[in-house]
Amino acid sequence: MHAPSEYQNIHPQNANVSSMQKPFMRIPYTGPLPPPIVVPRNANTPTGAIAALTRFLSAPAPPLLPNTNGRTVLLTGAGVSVASGLADYRGTAGTYTLNKTYRPIYYNEFISNHEARKRYWARSFLGWTNLHRAKPNAAHWAVRDLGERGFIGEVITQNVDSFHPVAHPDLPTLELHGYLRSLLCIHCGNHLPRKDFQQSLSNLNPAWAAFLSEMLETGALDSEHPDERRKKGLKSNPDGDVDVPNAPYTTFRYPACPTCLANPPVLPDGSQSNVQVDADGAWSPRSTAGVLKPAVIMFGESIAAGVKVAAEEAIDKASRILVIGSSLATYSAWRLVKRAKERHMPIGVLNLGGVRGEESFYADVPADNDGSLGVRCSESADKILPTVVQNLEFLASAPDRVEMPARQDVHV
Repeated sequence: MHAPSEYQNIHPQNANVSSMQKPFMRIPYTGPLPPPIVVPRNANTPTGAIAALTRFLSAPAPPLLPNTNGRTVLLTGAGVSVASGLADYRGTAGTYTLNKTYRPIYYNEFISNHEARKRYWARSFLGWTNLHRAKPNAAHWAVRDLGERGFIGEVITQNVDSFHPVAHPDLPTLELHGYLRSLLCIHCGNHLPRKDFQQSLSNLNPAWAAFLSEMLETGALDSEHPDERRKKGLKSNPDGDVDVPNAPYTTFRYPACPTCLANPPVLPDGSQSNVQVDADGAWSPRSTAGVLKPAVIMFGESIAAGVKVAAEEAIDKASRILVIGSSLATYSAWRLVKRAKERHMPIGVLNLGGVRGEESFYADVPADNDGSLGVRCSESADKILPTVVQNLEFLASAPDRVEMPARQDVHV
């Protein structure tokens, strides 16, 4: 199996460091994460974690938060989608864990560097098929059940895989970092379905399309686990990114925004833009508009003001917050838990591995807490949450019972 030839090195521009200091951007936290703590102390086993989470979700609203909806707001990260076969960032098999040199593309280099866009779209082209085929897992369906039973009022997700809105369309989901299911033109604001864009990429890059077909036929893309793909000469990263060492990324082509091509927009400086394509319809670097980007918040890109406000409002009207599958390593997510803490909301965290600043979340939780005032456990959500749902259903059917039945069917 060979990648298309004619490789040449690409040296992307450095991101604008000063712009990365602005608040409400998607900025990765590169400092070391603490080892996970356990709250309460008996939440150090699957059975203990299930019991603590059941108490956390079923506890009444704190008296200091009288004007809330009495429900929990969820904040989810890449860890919740690992059981769907997707890569995460900082899990035990995460990209940052196994590939210390990995660096995601930054917004400024994407919008300003044609070569960087070639590289991004080539890798995304290879990774999209498996991402598109992936489905929600048991954790997403458990979230649906918790929403239907009134325990969860809203979901804020950092994930861009669209699993939450697919699994529970009736439970409000705020996609904090956008989504990969469509593209956005940075000049005219036009949206384009990703499946249509994928077909355009295939038409413009027949050699790459043949390479992708060969990888799919041989099963080279069947696993998102980095070690498995590395054995096959590939490097997999989150958000459908597949890196093929020594691949000729500079040969890759991508289409122009069809709206800009038909009606070139006026630029912010008042001048008329120019959109040019080659004979096959590929975007030309002589253009001054017509650049499409994924409808995600890239690293170094600001979150829209409306999304920021909606996330804050979701925190403010909830009675407690539960973080699932996130190390809170991006400021846009961490600040929401900080806001919850400042409002004296009980905080729950279900995440394998350490979480940024987690010690401060539980510093004032009393020692005799049974999970009602806070919970922190290091378990897999897809294995734990379904049984939490069963326990809550049992409590709802027998409200006078103070203890849940012992479960013997938890497999880890």
